[in-house]
Amino acid sequence: MEEKNNLKEIAKLFLKLGIIGFGGPAAHIAMMQDEVVVKKKWLTEQHFLDLIGATNLIPGPNSTEMAIHIGHEKGGWKGLIVAGFCFIFPAVLITLFFAWLYKDYGQIPEIKPFLYGIKPAIIAIILSAIFPLAKKSLKSVQLALIGVLVLLLSLLKYNEIMLMFGAGIIALVLYFLKNNTNKSISVYIPLTLFQFSNTNLISVTNFNLFLVFLKIGAILYGSGYVLFAFLDAELVATGLLTRTQLIDAIAVGQFTPGPVFSSVTFIGYQINDLSGALISTIAIFLPSFIFVALLNPLVKKMRNSNVFASFLDAVNVASIAIIISICLEMGKETIIDWKTILIAILSLIITFNYRKINSAFIVIGGSLIGYILHFV
Repeated sequence: MEEKNNLKEIAKLFLKLGIIGFGGPAAHIAMMQDEVVVKKKWLTEQHFLDLIGATNLIPGPNSTEMAIHIGHEKGGWKGLIVAGFCFIFPAVLITLFFAWLYKDYGQIPEIKPFLYGIKPAIIAIILSAIFPLAKKSLKSVQLALIGVLVLLLSLLKYNEIMLMFGAGIIALVLYFLKNNTNKSISVYIPLTLFQFSNTNLISVTNFNLFLVFLKIGAILYGSGYVLFAFLDAELVATGLLTRTQLIDAIAVGQFTPGPVFSSVTFIGYQINDLSGALISTIAIFLPSFIFVALLNPLVKKMRNSNVFASFLDAVNVASIAIIISICLEMGKETIIDWKTILIAILSLIITFNYRKINSAFIVIGGSLIGYILHFV
């Protein structure tokens, strides 16, 4: 009975987050932190932070993997499946609708005025959520210095996964120097080192689509924009998709809630209708479920080991630094005039002073204010 109730709670929470989760991985993780750490107290701040660090060590969409991790913590392997499915499903359904409109009518609804106000509000939500996590993660001057270094390098566009592993390795070296030990240690090697051979599509069969998206899901680190670079190479370069279709897929991924990887649903539909959309979606997300199932039991063991704990602490700090870097980059692109500055300031005041207000209302409010001000 308790297991059934847990699964219902997991389904209810992640369906909600899948529906209201606008703004990309950083915003999704901020919402999850508010729900599972602050409100429901399913996880401690430290364990939530450890899971963020863990998701950054494996390929795939970070926010989806966080949802899968949380589901596993609350409801075991069944919770893992329920959380992942419920978080992904709303985005896939909405994206399918836009894909159908696009293929049948050649366009998607005008969304720019709504995005105008959503993005400044999202930046405020992210900053509000990572503030307590940042305080928790900065356990020493050493970690603070690592965080500052990662932030600077991230702003200089250094690779995210290299920065996180680099931070972890620096922490390990300092740990061994401090403890004057010669013990050897092996750290996790990014799975991107095991590159798959390049798949060139010969025909537009669903099997070929499955192979392409399975490969991308298994080796891709980074944001949704990195995904589109892969898609450009795999699909546009081979003539199966036009660059205009790819750009429109990006627009849909940005506007719809849930993981940006749902853009793959849109692309699959353009190539091979409903079957192509479903096959592509399953293939891109499947590796995340497998990686999290393998990694989740190791996270607590890493925390209980002094050596791995030092590695994990540094990865956590690096993760926070990279999220701040993303916010700064988003700010440069979206906070561009007095209207967006106003929305950002109002959102910051509300998120920092009225923490019990659901972030969905801030997103909706930012969207509506942005829509109105866009025409001023």
